[in-house]
Amino acid sequence: MFKARKYKDLEQKLGYKFKREQSLECALTHASVRGGKPVRADNERLEFVGDRVLGLAIAGFLNATFPLAKEGELARRYNSLVRGETCARIGRDLQIGPRLVLSDAESSSGGRDKDTILADAVEAILGAIFVEAGFDTARDVVLRLWADLLTDQKPQMVAADPKTALQEWAQGRGLSLPQYSVVSREGPDHAPMFTAEVRIKSLDPARGEGASKRLAEQAAAASLLEREGVIERSRHG
Repeated sequence: MFKARKYKDLEQKLGYKFKREQSLECALTHASVRGGKPVRADNERLEFVGDRVLGLAIAGFLNATFPLAKEGELARRYNSLVRGETCARIGRDLQIGPRLVLSDAESSSGGRDKDTILADAVEAILGAIFVEAGFDTARDVVLRLWADLLTDQKPQMVAADPKTALQEWAQGRGLSLPQYSVVSREGPDHAPMFTAEVRIKSLDPARGEGASKRLAEQAAAASLLEREGVIERSRHG
C-alpha cells in the first residue's frame, strides 16, 4: 500500500526530496524533547553542520558577485544574510513552525515562532541535505531559498574611487588598463565643464562629465562600470 510522504509539502518548498524522511524529521526535532535522555535524536548536530554549509554557500555567492568588494564589505553583506533573524525569516517562509517537534513546555511557550528555534531548524535542514546529498545540492537549496534576499544584494561600487575600481575590474579580467582622454572643455574659466572618455581594448568607450579633469575621468569610469553591470546606476545618477 502506498504511504504518503509526511513532509511532501515542505520538500516541495525546499526543492529537495529526502531519501530518508527520518533525516528531515530529525532536523525538525528540537533538543527540548530529550527529557534528559541523550539517546533521543535532535537537530543540534545537524544545525552545527548546516551553519557551515550556509556560510560557505553565501560566501561563495558573494565572492563571485562582488569581485571588487573589500573584505569588510563582504563581511557586512555576509552577516546580514546568515544571521539568525534571516534564517528565521526563511523558516517562516517555509512554514516549518507547525512541523517542529518540541517538548510540551517549549511549544506552549511559543517555541514554534521563536527566531532561535526556527533558525536552528533551517540550518539543521541544510545540514541534513548536505549529509544526504553533498555540498553542491545543499548550496543549490540555499541559493533557491535565499533567492529574494540575494537579488537585493545588487552589484554596486565598493571602492571610493571609480577609476581605481575600473582598473581592478579590468585587471581581474585580463583586460588592458583603462586609458583616459579629455574630449572637450566648455564654460567659463571660473566654472568649466570637462568631458572625459575612457577606453579599454575590446570594450566600447564610455564618457563622463565633471568640473575638473579628475572628476570627469571618475564619471567616465563609473559610466563604464555601470554599463557593464558592476555598479548601480542610481549610485552616480
